[in-house]
Amino acid sequence: MAAALLTFTASAINAQSRIYVNEYLNIGVGARALAMGGAQAASTADAYSVYWNPAGLVRMDNDAELGLMHAEYFAGIFQYDHGSFGLKLKDKKRAVGLSFTRFGANNIPYTIDYVQPDGSFDESKLKDISAADYAFNISYSQMLNWFKNNSKVKASLGANAKIIYRHVGSMSQAWGAGMDLGLQIYAPQWRLGISARDITTTTTSWSFNFTEREKEVFRQTDNEIPIKSYEVMYPRLNVAYGRYLFKPENKFQLLAELAADITTDGKRLTLLSTDVVSIDPRLGLEASYKNSIFLRAGISNLYRALDNTDTTNTQKYLVYQPAVGVGFKISQLHIDYAFTSLNMQSNPLYTHVVSLKLNFNKKTKKTASPGSPDQNNNPDQSASPTITAPPAAPKPGTADQPNQPKP
Repeated sequence: MAAALLTFTASAINAQSRIYVNEYLNIGVGARALAMGGAQAASTADAYSVYWNPAGLVRMDNDAELGLMHAEYFAGIFQYDHGSFGLKLKDKKRAVGLSFTRFGANNIPYTIDYVQPDGSFDESKLKDISAADYAFNISYSQMLNWFKNNSKVKASLGANAKIIYRHVGSMSQAWGAGMDLGLQIYAPQWRLGISARDITTTTTSWSFNFTEREKEVFRQTDNEIPIKSYEVMYPRLNVAYGRYLFKPENKFQLLAELAADITTDGKRLTLLSTDVVSIDPRLGLEASYKNSIFLRAGISNLYRALDNTDTTNTQKYLVYQPAVGVGFKISQLHIDYAFTSLNMQSNPLYTHVVSLKLNFNKKTKKTASPGSPDQNNNPDQSASPTITAPPAAPKPGTADQPNQPKP
């Protein structure tokens, strides 16, 4: 019992000091965002805001939006799927949202009983398992009355409550919960966004359910049999500023957004890193024409690495992750594509990301009022009043006026 308690305590301590916990939650969602290097906290204003910054949910251009994304990593071994839904409430000043994320590998051969004691193989003992990570979010967003004296500047606030579930076959599973906050301040030509994740820290608790056969294999291979484990996600801050280079009425538009991803779980491999805080800068660009055709580019994950060709181990070079993408808007459907690289300089692993966004809007029925220009639902009628000339006076001798007697 004492040994088990020590093992449990050591596992918990190690888990609490670990960095890169639940990193599948930091990959990003939506081809638009990934093509822009993840610089999104300021400009996001659609269903994907549930992930990037819940404050942007109320800024959707539509009554409701549905976003779907699929990507594959590591030569198709891992599948990454995401779905988001946002809905504006009746007053248009509040919105709610839901999202679902899955990152996992299927059809993993489980060979614990495949090799028999005599060295032969028993195909009937071979089975497949899956290992997957899930996240469920529920969001709320509303407008703020911070700038009553300036009608051009507006602000919105949002919050997420999330549930985390992870499993490896039937052997282990984990549950966790956390909360995120978001703020956006924006004007016609600029955006400012702050997204704070895991503000109360998010603890993921692992439990294990091994069969006696699995425990036996652990002992034979000198592996420790885990009992419980905890992983803690510390608060994470993303600050972003975006600016449009042209006026909103211009057919051509260019958005530049600069963001800083700030983590507090220890020293990470980032461009700016300390024992307490690490900062990962990101830059995204989006060029558009008539808000229907989009070209995007971005850069992220910058850090300095040692040059392997330098025998003194003092020379470093800059490593970065580039991304490009395109997008099209066809009626109420957005189609976006991103081409990203996990590491451009050494052993690049390219990833293709496709996402869709579908807009929904209520059809408003126009009720014609007396004197209105559209009493017959004719949109071509003018809104100005109609002036009708008075009828001409009848000529003498017509049916409207009897002939007068001649003098």
